[in-house]
Amino acid sequence: MTSEELMKEAIRLANENIKNGGGPFGALIADRDGNIVSTGVNRVTADNDPTAHAEVSAIRSASEKLKTFSLEGYVIYTSCEPCPMCLGAIYWAHLDKIYYGNTKSDAKDINFDDSFIYDELSLNPAERKLASQQLLHSEAIKTFERWANKTDKTPY
Repeated sequence: MTSEELMKEAIRLANENIKNGGGPFGALIADRDGNIVSTGVNRVTADNDPTAHAEVSAIRSASEKLKTFSLEGYVIYTSCEPCPMCLGAIYWAHLDKIYYGNTKSDAKDINFDDSFIYDELSLNPAERKLASQQLLHSEAIKTFERWANKTDKTPY
């Protein structure tokens, strides 16, 4: 399939999901030859899962199907520019490229506004609206030291 055909499929998934009680977002992951590996739709309210965004669902499905945590060599097509959570997941999955239809401004226009999260990320944790406090650093750091010294770990 061409990039345009793959994007049309992501948009079709979003439209179909609206009919099925989900949000207006659809995504798919394809290989370099344009073959669809996985799909995902927004099921946040339908499944009562705030992480059930289309992109995250497509990544989880592709990783399970391909039996790997690295999706290097694959691309994601999503009906909307990814939110901060999905963008982070896309980076962690090592996808090669993002194609998107609607922009985050388009999403904001229909009350899917993630700009406050981008604003919060630029702040020092003590200045954020969501209270946070560091605890037991001297104990927690020992876990990181153990990981750093582990010789048989799988890096990711």
